[in-house]
Amino acid sequence: MSEAFDPRGQHDILALVQAHPLAWLVPRDGDAAATPLPLLAECDGEGRITALFGHMARRNPLFAVLQAQPRTLVLFQGPQAYVPPRLVSKPDWGPTWNYAVARFDTQVKFVPDETDASLRQLAAHLEQGRDEPWTVERMGPRFAQLREHVIAFRAHVRDVHATFKLGQDESRTSFDEIIDGHEDAALREWMLRLRQD
Repeated sequence: MSEAFDPRGQHDILALVQAHPLAWLVPRDGDAAATPLPLLAECDGEGRITALFGHMARRNPLFAVLQAQPRTLVLFQGPQAYVPPRLVSKPDWGPTWNYAVARFDTQVKFVPDETDASLRQLAAHLEQGRDEPWTVERMGPRFAQLREHVIAFRAHVRDVHATFKLGQDESRTSFDEIIDGHEDAALREWMLRLRQD
């Protein structure tokens, strides 16, 4: 993929993970099916994602697979949509698909002592900005019962590759026409965020 579609920096990758936390965990080995799970980014002092923190059901077949072979891909998808030619006045302009994605090569380590923290942190992240944010305390004794059926894990990042194909290669005129005519507000927002000029 062209360098034009590289993120501007680690902050773009972090923003993608924070805004779109549901990721696919795809084991590198084994027969388990890929599993979607919401994850939280953990960063170093420079804002680089060093680990992805989450939890899964103990009955999920992926749990046993990752215990035996902890290497996994973690795939995040941000805004994405078809961009039709009717939006652009250039006669020879063809349709395209704009998207923002990140792929992490990770090593998973289960951390059962952090299961409570995982559940609380994820709820806090997903509830932020809401009036009267929900907390696990609202579940009462049921929280402790449900917690026994899940286990926290940390996917330590070995490598990351992100592609932000968001119209950076379009002429200013074509780009502005797409922004003015496309119905997907999230896609428009990310296109404007990544535009360099």
